[in-house]
Amino acid sequence: MASEKRPNFLVIVADDLGFSDIGPFGGEINTPNLDKLAKDSILFTDFHAAAACSPSRAMIMTGTDHHIAGLGNLIEWTNISGQNDPSGSMSTAVQRGMPGYEGYLNEKVVALPELLRDAGYHTLMSGKWHLGLTPERSPKVRGFERSFAHLPACSNHYAYEPQLEGADKIPDFMTMSFIALHSEDGEYVRKLPDGWYSSDGYGDKMLKYLKDWKEGGDERPFFGYLPFTAPHWPLQAPQEYIKKYRGVYDEGPDVLRQKRLQRLKDLGMVAQDVEPHPVVADEVKEWNELSDVERANSCRAMECFAGMVEAIDANVGKITKYLEEIGELDNTFVCFLSDNGAEGAAYEAYPIVQSNMLGHLQKYYNNHIDNLGNGDSFIWYGPRWAQAATAPSRLYKAYTTEGGVRVPYMMKPPAAFSGAIQGGSITHQFATVMDLAPTILDMAGVTHPAPTYQGREVVSMRGKSMVPYLSRQAETIHEKDFINGWETCGRAACRQGDWKIVFIPKPKGPERWQLYNLASDPGEIHDLAEQEPAKMKELLKLWDMYVLETGVVPLSPDLGNWIAAMEEQMPENAWIEYEYWKDGARDDPDKFTKTIPRFQRHVSAI
Repeated sequence: MASEKRPNFLVIVADDLGFSDIGPFGGEINTPNLDKLAKDSILFTDFHAAAACSPSRAMIMTGTDHHIAGLGNLIEWTNISGQNDPSGSMSTAVQRGMPGYEGYLNEKVVALPELLRDAGYHTLMSGKWHLGLTPERSPKVRGFERSFAHLPACSNHYAYEPQLEGADKIPDFMTMSFIALHSEDGEYVRKLPDGWYSSDGYGDKMLKYLKDWKEGGDERPFFGYLPFTAPHWPLQAPQEYIKKYRGVYDEGPDVLRQKRLQRLKDLGMVAQDVEPHPVVADEVKEWNELSDVERANSCRAMECFAGMVEAIDANVGKITKYLEEIGELDNTFVCFLSDNGAEGAAYEAYPIVQSNMLGHLQKYYNNHIDNLGNGDSFIWYGPRWAQAATAPSRLYKAYTTEGGVRVPYMMKPPAAFSGAIQGGSITHQFATVMDLAPTILDMAGVTHPAPTYQGREVVSMRGKSMVPYLSRQAETIHEKDFINGWETCGRAACRQGDWKIVFIPKPKGPERWQLYNLASDPGEIHDLAEQEPAKMKELLKLWDMYVLETGVVPLSPDLGNWIAAMEEQMPENAWIEYEYWKDGARDDPDKFTKTIPRFQRHVSAI
């Protein structure tokens, strides 16, 4: 390394951000701080996460597959089958209590901040954890010396909670999506600061931690983790941001999709002749079928989304400007990414939502167009706006198609590596979120301890360090015929080089394996399964290897090694350790924390 001073690290994650939402990736949303950062960064067009949030966060923290690390599925989706499968045909019961599906970082892995802390780094976190709800699963236990952590999957960004009347109860779908449960340094936060807004709160807290570090004279380098809960629904942002986008989206999502695609072409991020996958949104109306009122409300939802993204950018700017002021930015590795593709679910079409949630929203929230974006509103934007952001790719979050797993990623290297790349350059190298931990450890001069850490057995990392590629010692990050698998909630994929097989259940897919060549068909449009049977057979064998290596518990016989759920796994809504949404739970957490049954599943070699 050219410098003896070890680099700092700042990993910034957005929640459900689409590929083309921010300025550096073709978006019209105002992101001046990310635009500035991009000028000193390398931008990746073939960077991949998991298809959903906590699995991606597990891979960021460990450098290995989420099925190994304890987040084989979102625990919320494992807990209640109807949460992510509105048809109810693919039960998650078989995953309950199984190894790799604990719903928190398990003991098979050692977390990146644990290793950096042990190696003399000051470790800081502010934002979404989603890797465990109890103090025993907290960021503090997994290596963060300072942490202000949002513990569940999502919540109200203003921490608004309706005051229920009479015998009313929170609908099942909402129990884990409105309470802003936080901990600081492993202790539950009883009350958030007045005037709380999520992105501002996380930016301010990270800034405070960094000022404490600098002003306290701490000579150690730092590792900072800044994972926002935005722009995950409910779509809420300060009105000062939302109002900037009045009229911007009045032409609708189809026009926005075409404009975004053209900008991606102009930037050289996609080929000029790219064929985008057609929009898949049968469960909602076409834009030209909407009434004027419906269009106005839909546009306002997208305006709220844009405001959330701009608020993220403003808080990124707080941190980067401070680091620049104290002379630390040049020596800091900074990366920005999304945890999965844009969120396109039309929740209004889900039976679990239709049953009682829509009535609850009408009674306890104010979704009048003039109030959208405020704390007492509760909306999402649906599949058409999402596919404007994922184009040219197929589908969106929760699907293992490219629209669900290909995410924006840009990385500013620290000073020791800055001469090896051209700022603002674009690479089409394949990489994944599992590559972050190996890269950071490599830059920090830290060796992963597998097969043991503090007396327990731990797995090694599956990701690859980017350092050889960044320092021009290697032409690629991964070998040419790399193999990578994905699985989330019964949606699956396996890729070898440019070839990829995909399994998408009905109604969004044919519920059979499909084969694509991404080099010629990045939109995953032309299924080559019948034309290339040998290649299909080859990738199916690789898929079976992936299942065996990572411990995937398939939800369908088509995904291999399927077994029926045991009777003990059948209870719904009984698989989360801390039931913090129940009455009295936040006053007495111990009383509402339980031990979850654990089972074993033995699969012999194929």
